[in-house]
Amino acid sequence: MPDDERMRRWRMVLGSEADPETGSELSSADRSVDAALAALYDAERGEPGTKRSAGLGSSAPRVARWLGDIRKYFPSTVVQVMQRDAVERLGITRMLMEPELLNAVEPDVHLVSTLLALNEVMPEETKQTAREVVGRVVAELEARLAERTRAAVTGALDRAGRTGRPRHSDIDWDRTIRANLKHFSPTLGTIVPDRLVGYARRNHSVQRDVVLAIDQSGSMAESVVYASLFGAVLGSMRALRTSLVVFDTSVVDLTEELDDPVDVLFGTQLGGGTDINRAVAYCEQLITRPGETVMVLISDLYEGGIREELLRRARNLVESGVQLIALLALSDSGTPSYDAENAAALADLGVPTFACTPELFPDLMAAAIRRDDISAWAASNID
Repeated sequence: MPDDERMRRWRMVLGSEADPETGSELSSADRSVDAALAALYDAERGEPGTKRSAGLGSSAPRVARWLGDIRKYFPSTVVQVMQRDAVERLGITRMLMEPELLNAVEPDVHLVSTLLALNEVMPEETKQTAREVVGRVVAELEARLAERTRAAVTGALDRAGRTGRPRHSDIDWDRTIRANLKHFSPTLGTIVPDRLVGYARRNHSVQRDVVLAIDQSGSMAESVVYASLFGAVLGSMRALRTSLVVFDTSVVDLTEELDDPVDVLFGTQLGGGTDINRAVAYCEQLITRPGETVMVLISDLYEGGIREELLRRARNLVESGVQLIALLALSDSGTPSYDAENAAALADLGVPTFACTPELFPDLMAAAIRRDDISAWAASNID
């Protein structure tokens, strides 16, 4: 790389205070990019060493122009990082409270989490815009994850329901032919099947019950977004009976909202304390077929309720036949913060306990439906 280009890049990274050292003359385009970065990351002009307290000022048009600038100069992934930094560093949460500014932001999961946290204090005129922004993110996530989830879960249900002695109407001819290719008879010019492959029950009855219990404390915000989407996808499958429960110190059953993940998200209230024991107690009431139930507890396990009762309930669920899984996070944000002592205690009870990315969740649910060893699955699939 030429020295001039190297100095230019260092100048863009370090800001205007590096002018004497880099000796780089910025082009007009670079100066525009530099100004957008400086509004967020530079120290106050003329006051070296002090941080900008509100670099975008109090003017809504100025914030709107800045949002437009960063979308013009940077890819969407960088824009999302800068937006989050602006909210945290400059205290411009206000920008999410005005419809015209909210329309200018680049929507992502983190923005949705922020909007949900602000839901109770958001002006009425902004709420519809916020729903539209959340709806765009949900649609993007659904396009990426929903089809794969349905395929993985349907495949697991098919495998769980197969039998070697199906009724004629339940024969899976494709798998039967493939399983018997070695029995082709040249004399007869056909396959003479040695065994039939089909379904133990080929109807629209519910084959598995799924209970999703989601901790809606502030640290779990991203997990709430993904879990709500997956809950809506699973809820759309007739072979599953899906319940969605969110909790902090209280418990809210959002199962009736599962047909619209946006409604589910706005039914949550991020923040507050956590009573996991109370949530698990509520979920126990929903379980009528323990041997056919998968329960996923999504929580950082920081318990504000009665720990001993929580562990007793978890033990009872496992012993009754429920496939209970504790996810410390359902997100892409790296290693989560969680209560290691409670995680270890649940693991000792036979409850697989780990963090999971959204991309792996469909395969996790498929493994749970097949009643695979989930601890072994996690060991081989999760770093």
